[in-house]
Amino acid sequence: MTTPPQSHDKILIIDFGSQVTQLIARRVREEGVYSEIVPFQKAEEAFRAMNPKAVILSGGPASVLDANAPLAPASIYTAGVPVLGICYGEQAMAHQLGGKVEGGHHREFGRAEVTVTEDTPLFEGVWEKGQKYPVWMSHGDRVTKLPDGFRAVGTSPNAPIAMIADEKRKFYATQFHLEVVHTPHGAALLRNFVRKIVGLKGDWTMRAFRQEAIEKIRKQVGKGKVICGLSGGVDSAVAAVLIHEAIGEQLTCVFVDHGLLRMGEAEKVVALFRGHYNIPLVHVEAGDIFLKELHGVDDPEQKRKIIGRLFIEVFEREAKKIGGADFLAQGTLYPDVIESVSFTGGPSVTIKSHHNVGGLPERMNMQLVEPLRELFKDEVRALGRELGLPDVFVGRHPFPGPGLAIRCPGAITREKLDILRLADEIYIEEIRRAGLYDDIWQAFAVILPVKTVGVMGDGRTYEFVVGLRAVNSTDGMTADFYPFEMKFIGHVATRIINEVKGVNRVVYDVTSKPPGTIEWE
Repeated sequence: MTTPPQSHDKILIIDFGSQVTQLIARRVREEGVYSEIVPFQKAEEAFRAMNPKAVILSGGPASVLDANAPLAPASIYTAGVPVLGICYGEQAMAHQLGGKVEGGHHREFGRAEVTVTEDTPLFEGVWEKGQKYPVWMSHGDRVTKLPDGFRAVGTSPNAPIAMIADEKRKFYATQFHLEVVHTPHGAALLRNFVRKIVGLKGDWTMRAFRQEAIEKIRKQVGKGKVICGLSGGVDSAVAAVLIHEAIGEQLTCVFVDHGLLRMGEAEKVVALFRGHYNIPLVHVEAGDIFLKELHGVDDPEQKRKIIGRLFIEVFEREAKKIGGADFLAQGTLYPDVIESVSFTGGPSVTIKSHHNVGGLPERMNMQLVEPLRELFKDEVRALGRELGLPDVFVGRHPFPGPGLAIRCPGAITREKLDILRLADEIYIEEIRRAGLYDDIWQAFAVILPVKTVGVMGDGRTYEFVVGLRAVNSTDGMTADFYPFEMKFIGHVATRIINEVKGVNRVVYDVTSKPPGTIEWE
């Protein structure tokens, strides 16, 4: 659990394991209200610590009919705060409050239609009684008997009690997912819950966050020294600028050029931090060290561990050179926190998953400073703009800490990295030229661990295959491929094959990506 801002209204989201729980938090935050996700096992403690104005129960894969089914703490139903249940959350609410949930009926997954049978504040100004609306369902069990005090306010073909309401206690629930884009009016229904039912005005802004974060950093660090590892990505850059604004010269940034960066990456980072912000920066050119240890390694997890270990070793060495550091700063985001503390119960000291160095060794004797751990990716970009970072930098596509190592499946060689850098540069250049860069969440090239026979001119070739990926995403957890016109893909492929020696084939990935698999490895 993060440390919630004390001066703002808050909503607690209890996570029962849905893949889209993060979208609930995002929808609430879009209303200017701070929201936080906690796994159901830790909900009792979080509820007491957070003192939220409302609670939302997420979906999940379990059945309330199971012997050890995950449930919400009974105390939330007697605390006098509004509660909204979504999908499994509806079933949990009904089950815990005396209703009945049954299995064995027709399942309902994907697009469905609900009919509004009664008016309720949840639907006000959005849905009308007697009308049908498209929604997204994902359930096997269904509520068959209402708890006392509730009334059914909507139905669907496979869920006769698809929406329920107890206006007196301000308890509401829907069998469908409000938070996904496949429920077109879902965000508006959530807005009604947050604004009209809970009565929150929405006072959580990036300007407010900036000031509060600065005070937190100053309070945590005091007169201590902070070392911040820059990866060349947006997260670490925003964290560094925010921390520098808070403590000035107490911060030293270490930019490790591990030889796995994109073309021109090092020069851009050094120019921004030394030239534009005048932040103390140590530029460590360590490519030879990293590539030597990665030689012959093809397992992606082993690559990550090697890179993470070497990062730590570099930080330790540089910290000693500046006379020691009391704190290590990093750009951990809220999705990283959720990933660490959810059902795995992972340690809170784990380095963000993009860096994946497995936590801080005890010998480092440093505390972590993670000023962005309450934010989603788009909120980090908004904070970067609030801090004055140039949009060309803030708007850059995400780049993982291990860099091109995870975009080079199989063994890593200098030849393959040089091929990949140039192919990626051409791809991104053409995306920018077409005016599509800001429409895409992330685009990048991959060099595949295979060679194919081809014919170029009058000769046969045996060269590498380059894969291209471009995806749209809201939070970096799930993604859909970007629908380029084939003419564009053909043009990019032709340029890469003609200009990048060692490539004779280009493919475009059109798969959608479930959580955690936006990168290629």
